[in-house]
Amino acid sequence: MRKITVLSFITLDGVMQAPGGPQEDPSGGFKYGGWTATYNDEVSGKVMEKQLVRADLLLGRHTFDIFESYWPEHAQHWPGVNEVTKYVLSTTKTQSDWQNCVFLNNIEAIKDLKNSNGPDIKIWGSSQLVQLLLQHDLVDEFWLNIHPVILGKGKKLFSDNAMPAAFTLIESTSTPSGVIMANYKRAGEVKTGTVGE
Repeated sequence: MRKITVLSFITLDGVMQAPGGPQEDPSGGFKYGGWTATYNDEVSGKVMEKQLVRADLLLGRHTFDIFESYWPEHAQHWPGVNEVTKYVLSTTKTQSDWQNCVFLNNIEAIKDLKNSNGPDIKIWGSSQLVQLLLQHDLVDEFWLNIHPVILGKGKKLFSDNAMPAAFTLIESTSTPSGVIMANYKRAGEVKTGTVGE
């Protein structure tokens, strides 16, 4: 079985849209593209090296389109991104000129992928895909890069349809610019009780 890890740049209010630049994803009239740029520093760069360790990728269609137009020509900034397998959830796209792309068209295909043998799988961006996986309890780990900013509107990481699940904090780093970079691992069912007893 392959581990699925969601990696996301998010705001305090859970917005994950267009962290990298103004033109990355202006859909829905989003006007804060590039909201992570002023928070980069040496500490976050070192943690990012861990997050970018080679693994197969699982991407939603829109994130794939962004990646496909950028990473083939900028792979020096993400070693291995061209060589790993890119799995793409899409009901409309079936091929790409970018090497090593496999197109999946439903959640059952993703379940089969998770239950297969092979490298671990990482998901960047892909808000709708992540929400679908959380609805089906298919996320094993999170790497959340939580930025000290609120944007109000924009694509969110979590929806109300996620299956309840508990996670354990494995590793965390606070950067000088105030970003909390936290790695959470799936830890079974949600436990409840009464505070103070």
